[in-house]
Amino acid sequence: MHDRLSALDASFLFMEDPVTPMHVGGVAVFERPSAGFDYAEVLALIGQRLGYLPRYRQRVVTVPGNLARPVWVDDVDFDLNYHVRRSALPAPGTDDQLFDLVARLVSRPLALERPLWEVYFVEGLSDDRIALVTKTHQAVVDGVGTIELGQLILDESPAESEEFEDTWTPRRQPSRTQLVLDAVTETVQRPGELVNTARVAAQDAVATVGKVTEAISGVAATLRSVARPAPEGPLNAPVSGGRMYSVVRTRLEDFRKIRAEHGGTVNDVVLAVVTGALREWLLSRGAALTSDSTVRALVPLAVSDAETEYSSAGLIGNEVAAYLVDLPVGEPNAVLRLQHVGHAMTAHLDSGRSVAARTLLRVGGFAPATLHSLGARAANSFSGRFFNLVITNSPGPQEPRYAGPARMTEMFPVLPLAKNQALAIGVTSYLGGVYFGLNGDRKAVYDVDLLGGMIEEALEELKGADW
Repeated sequence: MHDRLSALDASFLFMEDPVTPMHVGGVAVFERPSAGFDYAEVLALIGQRLGYLPRYRQRVVTVPGNLARPVWVDDVDFDLNYHVRRSALPAPGTDDQLFDLVARLVSRPLALERPLWEVYFVEGLSDDRIALVTKTHQAVVDGVGTIELGQLILDESPAESEEFEDTWTPRRQPSRTQLVLDAVTETVQRPGELVNTARVAAQDAVATVGKVTEAISGVAATLRSVARPAPEGPLNAPVSGGRMYSVVRTRLEDFRKIRAEHGGTVNDVVLAVVTGALREWLLSRGAALTSDSTVRALVPLAVSDAETEYSSAGLIGNEVAAYLVDLPVGEPNAVLRLQHVGHAMTAHLDSGRSVAARTLLRVGGFAPATLHSLGARAANSFSGRFFNLVITNSPGPQEPRYAGPARMTEMFPVLPLAKNQALAIGVTSYLGGVYFGLNGDRKAVYDVDLLGGMIEEALEELKGADW
């Protein structure tokens, strides 16, 4: 039988609509080496690595009558040139032009009749830089069998381009009759599966959320612990088809100094900085904040388990727990905001299952892109009534990474928006920098650039804050 989508993966397909595509993106910026690095070399590099990721040559096929969840089948018409695309900015392209392009690219859903990923090779950037923009559907990346493509094409040292000869041979696509027979066979073996499939296919909200929350470690327990919905505000608004994407560049050393001065973790400082920025942003929108005002963030974190071992992909299984954290936007004192955030995170981390950043960085092959993807999966398993925005923070390598001979200089995550979730923030550290990627709805969060500037101001406020 063909590989059937899990209940979690299938739910991401069923939940998707034209204005809320369920893919995770990333932007990696590279220095073009003196010997050059062109589209053909990128095509060859990705083609060489696809042999390690069979899922990237498979597409989703539904079962007639929704008798069972869809299956993964080899794409007999797989076209690498379709998935790895060439784009260019009018030279010398600015960063603003690049991120405007990113916003347009990530707003477009992936074609469900093809393998669910795309890579854009963007040329024309100033200072002889190039960028790779990736889009990968959440149904693809599970952190164990399949990792994010960006994890596989980045190496610890530069590599010369090699000739690529594609010798892959797809398996024959199953007929409709075979799909039905396989579904009937599974139903006989597991009769309860038919009921579950029918519920998911009908997009029964209660059944889907319950099914999905049980599939991500820690989410169901967290959901049960929340007795009230998230505070109302401009972050929870109907999502349109357009996006605004902005980035913020900061230095890791600044976060470490604040941690040393005021305690907590680097992640606490990141969340406190975002809290300060959200406070100023809400005030700029005319929000009436009180001392008790909060914004609830869903913060996915990698966790470990006594029986979990490191997988060959270099991640700790697919163990990502989604924690709900009330960010104290009503608190005017920056240090007190940090203390509140640290206290809230400590309550979650006392479970003993959290994975420290230093542990993740010791795991061979770890890449932030995969953890951001897993974080987005955890976030979208939640009912949006319980949080206002998603914030993922993934530690990255502090040594250079390369795509072929090209040295990566910056990396920015792009998290998807769910229904009525108008903002998502991804944070990644790399090579001494901490990079924020802000994905906002074009109508509801049209001023995402303003929020990005406020992140920089909130960091400066904490750097100069006294006890």
